[in-house]
Amino acid sequence: MTPQHRTLIRTAARNNALWCAAMSGTHGVSGEVGDEAWTAPARTPLYYPDAVTLVPGADADALVARIDTAAPGATVKDSFGDLDLTGAGFQILFEATWIHRPADAPAPAGTPSWTVVEDADSLRAWAEAWDDGDGAADLFGPRLLDEKQVFVIATHDGAGRITAGAVLNRDAGAVGVSNVFAHDAPADTAWRVALDAAHHLAPGLPVVGYEHGDDLAAALRHGCEPIGELRVWLRP
Repeated sequence: MTPQHRTLIRTAARNNALWCAAMSGTHGVSGEVGDEAWTAPARTPLYYPDAVTLVPGADADALVARIDTAAPGATVKDSFGDLDLTGAGFQILFEATWIHRPADAPAPAGTPSWTVVEDADSLRAWAEAWDDGDGAADLFGPRLLDEKQVFVIATHDGAGRITAGAVLNRDAGAVGVSNVFAHDAPADTAWRVALDAAHHLAPGLPVVGYEHGDDLAAALRHGCEPIGELRVWLRP
């Protein structure tokens, strides 16, 4: 990992931590940003970690002491992939790749039109499209609309059905892209939409996030670069 990549990961990790904090806050969970990590003392919403490291070499013992390990399911996002939490009863849940797209990269060509979700009914429709029947649509409740740094993006077909979407969070000197999805369209369509929205809603800011698998491949095809690996740890 180069010094430049380490700096970019710090930005991506802080942006992601603030998104996790915003989402947790909409579910009544308040976390704290420390020198080494963002942590939440109570269990965070499904798919969202209880801690996100912000610097390499974070103190693992101090971090674990700041989250709830009494009940199963605690998770830690190890942003630099340099922690060993096995001694505290954790195991690796998955690994992924941080991505970065420079602020001066052009908007993607051939992007479908998109809108920002601005009301509770539209957000519910977006959440159900994102969830696609997995039973987690309640993650995205109406309180999220009060988070002014967060933008929920949607595209629609001629019948008004949501065909693609993403979430952007503009914070920590970057715009984070997450929750990218598409229905009856390739992943490239959703990424063009997300990156075009980032270009217009957060001009002059780099795009950051993390992905794996097909979404990572699509992000790289659209001008994102891999900058480092992360791990998510789970305490069963």
